[in-house]
Amino acid sequence: MAGIDTTASADNAPAQRSLAIGLTGGIGSGKSTVADLFALSGVAIIDTDVIAHALTGAGGAAMPAIGDAFGMSYITAEGALDRSLMRAAIFSDPAARKQLESILHPLIAMEADRAAQASETNDAGYLMYVVPLLMESRHWHARVDRILVVDCEEATQLERVMRRSGMNAAQAGAIMATQATRAERLAAADDVIDNNGDAAQLPPQIARLHAQYRVRAR
Repeated sequence: MAGIDTTASADNAPAQRSLAIGLTGGIGSGKSTVADLFALSGVAIIDTDVIAHALTGAGGAAMPAIGDAFGMSYITAEGALDRSLMRAAIFSDPAARKQLESILHPLIAMEADRAAQASETNDAGYLMYVVPLLMESRHWHARVDRILVVDCEEATQLERVMRRSGMNAAQAGAIMATQATRAERLAAADDVIDNNGDAAQLPPQIARLHAQYRVRAR
């Protein structure tokens, strides 16, 4: 869910030592598209947002604790998290955000560890964690060996978020304001993918980095 920190604590990082790449970027930067292209090259992708959505879906492992903490009004008739209601709550109340993260973080960490162990022998020789708020989480720096930032202009982010989600500019801007700035992400990056243009510009950049990461993983 946009705006929720799904960067589960990595204090107990797994013992596996495949080269680990942390893929990050602001909302609307194109992280999912980039991750999908790396996956086509055989890279094992572990997406913390995907894990969080599974945990908060109908019958998800996080739902009993969320119901106890927030009440059944935050759970849909199907047994999933009411994301719109929760998004409003965490944007207006920092304590609610922390409470939700305290429920999700340990579960996300367990699932990420399980996925990493299962992916140890992947064809590419390295793992890629997709962590939307990697910049904002000190924990994930202990888990990844390199930080790969998907970068684009903030105006491009805003337009993409509005187009895909139906949010207005104020809503999209509010989410962007909770994340690290573009300058902060670029300052922390080991590698950068430029996603200001069309999708045709991505494969050559990904092919170059994939080759470099395979060499590093040996």
